[in-house]
Amino acid sequence: MATYGCLLLFFGIKDTVYDYLTEFDAKWRITLVVFVFSFVFPILNIFILYKLKRIPEIILSNQADRTFPYVMTSLFYFGLFYLLLDINIWPSIKLFIIGGGVAILLTAIINLKTKISAHMVGVGGLLGVLISISYLIKFDMTLFYILVIILAGFIGFARLELNEHKPYQIYLGFFLGIVVQLTLFSALHKLTYA
Repeated sequence: MATYGCLLLFFGIKDTVYDYLTEFDAKWRITLVVFVFSFVFPILNIFILYKLKRIPEIILSNQADRTFPYVMTSLFYFGLFYLLLDINIWPSIKLFIIGGGVAILLTAIINLKTKISAHMVGVGGLLGVLISISYLIKFDMTLFYILVIILAGFIGFARLELNEHKPYQIYLGFFLGIVVQLTLFSALHKLTYA
C-alpha cells in the first residue's frame, strides 16, 4: 500500500504540489525505494522463513506465524523512514512511511491476542493518508476516497471468502490503519509539514 500511495501522490493526483514540485526522476526513484522496502524485503523475509521451516506456509494463515514477519516488516518501514529522513522530499511522504511502520508494529502486538487483517490495515492506512494529505494541501480527493473504499470492500470480501478472517478482524484492521495515519498526521504535521 505504501507503493500505491507513492504512485497515487506522484502520478495519479494531478495539479498538486506533489505533481508540480517533484522532479519526474525523483518520483520514480522514491517509489522504487519504497517498493523495495515495503514489498520486496518483507516478501523475501517470509520466503526465507518458509525455507528455513520457521513457518509452515507462505500465506501465513496461522495467527502465531504472523507476529515475527509483522515485526520484521515494521523494521523495514522504520529503516526506510531512516533512509528518507535526510532526503529533501515532502515530509508527508516520510509521515506516511513512519505511519505504516507504526501500524504494522501495532498489528503485530494485536496479533498476539487476536488475528487481524494486515491487508485491511494497509488499505485503511492508504485512506487515512489520502484524508490527511487532502486536508493539508486543501485538495479535494473525494473520488480517490471512493475508489479506496471500494478497493477495501473487495479486499475485505476476499479475505472473508478465503476464511482467513472474521468480520471484526477485517473492521479492526481497516480502522487501525485509518486511525494510525490520521493521528500521526494530525499530531505531527505542524512540526514537519513544509
